[in-house]
Amino acid sequence: MKNGRKNWYIVDGWIPAKNAVANSGYEGHEALIILNCNDKPTECFLDFYFEDREPVENISVTIPAKRVKCFRLDKKEEIGGVELGRLCQYSLRVRSAAAVVVQFGRMDVTQENCAYIGLMGYGE
Repeated sequence: MKNGRKNWYIVDGWIPAKNAVANSGYEGHEALIILNCNDKPTECFLDFYFEDREPVENISVTIPAKRVKCFRLDKKEEIGGVELGRLCQYSLRVRSAAAVVVQFGRMDVTQENCAYIGLMGYGE
């Protein structure tokens, strides 16, 4: 995996509650992080899949050369206007013109001991 892969999959998307614990100072969210180690910008396409509705596909985002870009998945303005909704199961595919690295994170504030998970997507 020299500079990543061109196709990535995140299967367990589920944006948690925003502020289940009062005054925690944290906001429940999920984030998609894409690293482009290449010398040129690359265009990526986001495809969202759901249990109970048709997919939303071909959302274009550009990752600058030798940069990382983070997308908050609870902020529709960052992901082409797609409204994922909280507490809604979805999966995500990232397709890229050039090899990139994709990571996914979730901040879950639904309990006093809030948890953050970060995981690598499955790349091919």
